[in-house]
Amino acid sequence: MKTIINNTLATLLFITASTVVLPVMATTKIKHPILPLKAFIQQATKNDVTFETILIDQLSLKHRRDILLPDSDVIMDVKYQYNFYLNQNRNKPEATISLSKLFPYNGTQLSLSYNKAASGLTTTDSSSLQLLITQPIAKNAFGKGTRLQDKIIGIENDIRRYQIVEAYEDYLASLTAAYYNWYSAYENLKVSQSSYKSNQKLMANIRDRQRQKIALPIDVNKMQLLLIGKKENLIILQEIYDSYSNLIFKAIRHNGTSPYIPATPGRPASNVQFEQDYKNFTQSSRTYEVLHMLEQQGNMQVKKVADDLLPSTNLLLGYQLEGKEWGIQDQERSYFAGISVRWPIGRSVDKARQSIAKIEYKKTVLSNQNKYEDLRTNLKNLYIQIQREQKLIGIAKEKIKLAESILKDEAENYSFGKVTLNDYIVAVNRVDENRFSYTEHSVQLNKLLVEWLRLTDQLVNENVLEN
Repeated sequence: MKTIINNTLATLLFITASTVVLPVMATTKIKHPILPLKAFIQQATKNDVTFETILIDQLSLKHRRDILLPDSDVIMDVKYQYNFYLNQNRNKPEATISLSKLFPYNGTQLSLSYNKAASGLTTTDSSSLQLLITQPIAKNAFGKGTRLQDKIIGIENDIRRYQIVEAYEDYLASLTAAYYNWYSAYENLKVSQSSYKSNQKLMANIRDRQRQKIALPIDVNKMQLLLIGKKENLIILQEIYDSYSNLIFKAIRHNGTSPYIPATPGRPASNVQFEQDYKNFTQSSRTYEVLHMLEQQGNMQVKKVADDLLPSTNLLLGYQLEGKEWGIQDQERSYFAGISVRWPIGRSVDKARQSIAKIEYKKTVLSNQNKYEDLRTNLKNLYIQIQREQKLIGIAKEKIKLAESILKDEAENYSFGKVTLNDYIVAVNRVDENRFSYTEHSVQLNKLLVEWLRLTDQLVNENVLEN
């Protein structure tokens, strides 16, 4: 299990991307240890039982063939009984012992049996030793049905392995989204803290100006109202950050006294190209492979049901010793060959199963055609959203730069009485809004890129579960 986990952690493709630089903001000195995204995922997959619950499903797959295919073990049957002949006032033992073995992949069955039978008419017991070879030549001819079943089981196992990878991929994406939410809340809290402290300084300056009879009482009240609003927003953002922090600490089972803070995450993917990525997706993705395997499974199931409709016909070849008593005295040897046929009349149930298998196969083919179209449409829409967020991030950067420049000028103009306090307050709020907007679009882009990697089966490689 540790090897599986280590291999899994090595495949986190989105960890190694370059770091996104956010606008510089005034913050207090960080005292808490930083928890990067990669370290968070490593700790979560190590400590969270959800991850092990996903992987444990892999362990049962190797037993499915043993359960679903015919038993190839040597089977021993023993029967021993006493016969009491009341009219003759005597009793005789009767015994039968046999060994049999089936070779599933060619359908051949070997059996060796010994029988000692008592007789009610004579005092001499009969005994025999028989070696029998049975070979099916119609239904399951030379193991055809078993080999088909083996292929079906193999496809089912592969599909289940892919489903396990998909479950892990979903789990990984949910962890990443939780981290992004935590990071977004942290950045918003920093913006709010910075804004609140800056406006506290301005409030002190205005009070000083009031004492000097320069600022009006209404300016003090307006600034006081702005400061109260900033404090209110700070309380709300602190609660949001604390809530996300609790989710993060739960995932890594953190019980320490000094909580972590997030690091700036890198971009999960650097250069998303729809046409090329979609082409690769259709040619080598797990999703397309599973859809193809579902069609193969349905086709093989039709063939398996058709094989089951054939009559049970077996060639028989054997060797037999017959004699008396336990040691087969007065032996008589013989070889024999023959054929046995078991052919149910009507077989309406089996024919119905064949019809249903054909219908299910056709439904799978038609369903897959719709899924192919849905996948392309969903990926195209997701690509459009990614492009949108990339453009909005660029706009947000420009707006932050302009808003900070305007705020600087408005602060200077207000100090000289060239503008009202209302103009300055508008400039302050505009800077905060644009900083919040930048964080929102940056995190949203990361989430969309993770979703792109998840949907195109690039977030994690299925080989992590092979061990």
